[in-house]
Amino acid sequence: MNETIDLIRRYYDAFNKGDWNGMLGLLDENVHHDVNQGGRETGRTRFAGFLERMNVSYSKQLKSIVVMANEKGDRAAAEYVVHGVYKATDEGLPLAQGQAYVLPGGAFFDVAHGKITRVSNYYNLEDWLGQVRRVDLD
Repeated sequence: MNETIDLIRRYYDAFNKGDWNGMLGLLDENVHHDVNQGGRETGRTRFAGFLERMNVSYSKQLKSIVVMANEKGDRAAAEYVVHGVYKATDEGLPLAQGQAYVLPGGAFFDVAHGKITRVSNYYNLEDWLGQVRRVDLD
């Protein structure tokens, strides 16, 4: 259990540092990635492509991260608050104009042999859309 909690903390530490190679090194080669309100992508290469796409449109830091794991250490969950900037328009989403947003989120993980084998990310898309659609007029 403690090894799994440490693994997930290292995953988020790498995320917050923008260390994509460090994150990818913690994933199993055939990792399953359940994209929030989207499909499932399989493989570390596909996950790397997802990170690249997200890095173009978003700048994010995760704060108030809480990690939990079951006693066996093969499943874990994390809850956090995303502090982000929508910096370039993501396909099918509203126009990006540098909008800042703060959004609670979470993820579920499967772990085997010291590697993450599944990442399922969740956040409230309607909350995020409401924040980035908001235009502050001075």
